[in-house]
Amino acid sequence: MDRDTASPVWPSAAPPDAPPGEVWPLEHVSELPRVRAQLRRHLVAALDGSGSDDAAELVDRVVLAFDEMASNALRHGGSGVVARVAPHGASWLVEVCDSAAVAPPTPAIGRDPSQGGLGLYLIAEMSTAHGWHTVGGTKSVWALLPR
Repeated sequence: MDRDTASPVWPSAAPPDAPPGEVWPLEHVSELPRVRAQLRRHLVAALDGSGSDDAAELVDRVVLAFDEMASNALRHGGSGVVARVAPHGASWLVEVCDSAAVAPPTPAIGRDPSQGGLGLYLIAEMSTAHGWHTVGGTKSVWALLPR
């Protein structure tokens, strides 16, 4: 299957330009609880500490997308995983890069939901735009989540 048409749910497209934001190099899934907590603090501060239900839901969605994308990269994407979250207009850009440039994100098809693999579908539903692309030996998987 052609890399650019591997999944209609997760299209081949470059991420939008955004400032660097917060960046986390990751080596193992065991780092994710610490990084999720750091991301949550960063997002709450960016929302000026708003404790509203809408703000809490937004933070939860961004953290969930980050966690799904980062854990996929760590489990299936090879080495050199780097994740970032940056503001982009009325959205947050969540981008995760890894060294598996020839392996596009592939949502689970025909698998029992209890076996996992539904994170990419969930992110596609939550985001206003999403995609993946390669540059050299690096794959970028990204999503824009409304602020």
